[in-house]
Amino acid sequence: MKSNFKYIVLTILSLNVVLSFAQEQQNDSIDAGTVNVVKPYTPKISDAFKIKETPSLNDSTTAKKKEITYNIFSIPVASTFTPAKGKAATVDKEKPVKLYDNYASLGVGTYTTILGEVYLNHALSNTERVGGYFSHHSSAGDIEGINFDNNFSETGLNAHYSQKLSDLSWKVEGGFKLQSYNWYGLPDQDIDVFDVDHSFYTANLGGHINFEDAIIENGSVLYRRFGDDQDSGENRFILTSGFEIPVSDELVNAEVTIDYISGSFDRSYFLNEELNYGNFNIGIAPSYQMKQDDLTVSLGVNLVYLNDSEANESKFFIYPNITASYRLVDELMIAYGGITGGLIQNSYYDFAQENPFVSPTLFIAPTDQIYNASIGLKGKLSNSLSYNISGHYVSDNNRALFKSNALLGTAEKNYQFGNSLGVVYDDVDTFSIAGELNVDINRNFKLTMKAEYFAYNTEAEAEAWNLPDIEASLFLDYQIDEHWFAGANLFFVGERKDQFAIEQSFFPVGSPQTITLDSFFDVNAHAGYKINDQLSVFAKANNIANQDYQRWLNYPVQGIQFLAGATYQFNF
Repeated sequence: MKSNFKYIVLTILSLNVVLSFAQEQQNDSIDAGTVNVVKPYTPKISDAFKIKETPSLNDSTTAKKKEITYNIFSIPVASTFTPAKGKAATVDKEKPVKLYDNYASLGVGTYTTILGEVYLNHALSNTERVGGYFSHHSSAGDIEGINFDNNFSETGLNAHYSQKLSDLSWKVEGGFKLQSYNWYGLPDQDIDVFDVDHSFYTANLGGHINFEDAIIENGSVLYRRFGDDQDSGENRFILTSGFEIPVSDELVNAEVTIDYISGSFDRSYFLNEELNYGNFNIGIAPSYQMKQDDLTVSLGVNLVYLNDSEANESKFFIYPNITASYRLVDELMIAYGGITGGLIQNSYYDFAQENPFVSPTLFIAPTDQIYNASIGLKGKLSNSLSYNISGHYVSDNNRALFKSNALLGTAEKNYQFGNSLGVVYDDVDTFSIAGELNVDINRNFKLTMKAEYFAYNTEAEAEAWNLPDIEASLFLDYQIDEHWFAGANLFFVGERKDQFAIEQSFFPVGSPQTITLDSFFDVNAHAGYKINDQLSVFAKANNIANQDYQRWLNYPVQGIQFLAGATYQFNF
């Protein structure tokens, strides 16, 4: 009962408070007292009012702003001017040059000269290509003052196939070449004429391969068969490979070479005995390159093992292989130098390509180049002018020198009348100074000038036979305009010395005569006109100064020569 009474009292008091509050709201009056804020006031952006930039003034003394009216006094003028529409400026672009993969060229000239070339290159797919090259150069000769045949002919054919993959690329190629010449350089042109022709043939097969991100970087192989119509023959096999060997977080480059040569001649120059030769060498050349700021140094050595199969002898050679360069003034001046060496494998093929009038009676042996020391300075004088000045000192043991064969009183072969050259070997030291200047202007004008002076010191031979004291050259190419182009080249060869001797039954007749061959220069020029992107015509002039010089003893060259032809480019 007490509990119920308590609840009744609380209910009556609550109703009383509510009724009192409702009466106060209706009266809209606030009694003085203390107001307790339960929740603090939080202002909002919408509660703020904007300030007018131009306030309203209720002051009656404020003057009213005077209104100003602007008028333009215009007079109509008759005009026929119409402004042109503006256009955006454009940059003149050169017409892109269309490139072709194939070309054919044919030219004919004086001395019944024929010059022809055909180059083919076809893409089988995005990664495979096949191609070939054919060339022919011949002339009837007709050299003034020569009674013997002096025509020549060179014909070559080459084919190749290549493939490029993601991690390697490789190429295989083979070819054949036929060359024919005449030993027309007889000291006496008034004797009865006889056949002095001879020919060479070359067959080769080889290839090379390049690897990406592998220890073996590249490799190449070549097999070549070379011979003549005098029952001479030579086989050459060369295998080279480049490596990168990691050593203590550094890379050491190395090149390995295997070189084998063997051959035979039907006879020697004086005796009717077969002459054989054979050499096998294997070499390894490791090197390490260091770079620090403007200095680059390559430290290496060349190790070669040689086996002479005919003499049944073996030798081991060690050569330096050190080069360095230092940038004195960025690209403007770079000093460089080095000392290198190596075993040079001489061959019948190399001798015949340099001098096609050698006799098929040569003694073939390698040259031991003990060292080749060089120092030089190269750089740029301007953006279009560069230079290179160098000095060399070379020490060769058993260096091959061309020397005229003696005239035999008992001659049996058509090359034994003092009209062929042989090879002799001697230890030769060579000092030379060389200079080169290149001019390249706007890619339309290019000029290159080179000159080198030589001084020789021989041990056994009286002279450094057929080696010139000065060699110089000049090359010029000029793209005149879109259609016309021209060029020129000049060669200067200083004095050389050779020897003429007569032998009868293995005994010399009189003393051998040392003959000085005069220096000579040969000026050549060419010009052409590009009819369209595919067809162009050209004209050439050789030996413009009509110099009657001798390249080898008793071997004069043709006088001034002219040749004209056309070149056609195409795609399959």
